[in-house]
Amino acid sequence: MNLQAEPPNHALTDAYRAGMRRLAGAVSVLTVGEGTSRTGLTASSLTSFSVDPPTLLICINKGSSVRGELLARGVFAVNVLAAGQQELAERFAGMKGLHGEERFAAGGWTQLATGAPVLDGALANFDCRLDEVIERHSHMIVLGRVVATRLAEAAEPLLYWSRGFRQLDL
Repeated sequence: MNLQAEPPNHALTDAYRAGMRRLAGAVSVLTVGEGTSRTGLTASSLTSFSVDPPTLLICINKGSSVRGELLARGVFAVNVLAAGQQELAERFAGMKGLHGEERFAAGGWTQLATGAPVLDGALANFDCRLDEVIERHSHMIVLGRVVATRLAEAAEPLLYWSRGFRQLDL
């Protein structure tokens, strides 16, 4: 299939963004690196890709500072945030003006199988080996083969909806 670039349709782009703001999603922090080369980002574009083998899919902007470290190391972690971890989501989203290793100053960080940093107290941690990267438009579709998982005993999720962080109100 040969996809050709079309001229931008700003009205369609604006309507698309408005529609996507109505899609609530879990908030995750993708982390990669070791020591002072650790880096990460906040993402809400995470989904299960396959159960056999366990594989997840996460989309990240190609311009992200995570890109180089992710491609060089070939391992990463996805930390699904719990309701009380909004401050961490903001740190890794760049809302606090922090970069790279500075973002890890909050929270407790350990490692599972690959050595990628995993967040203590996250709703779930997925430790992954990079399976495939597909570059399309402004983003990379990252497939990660899950090699270890850690779950919180009891926690509620942090959600992102309508340009803001939310919690379930049951």
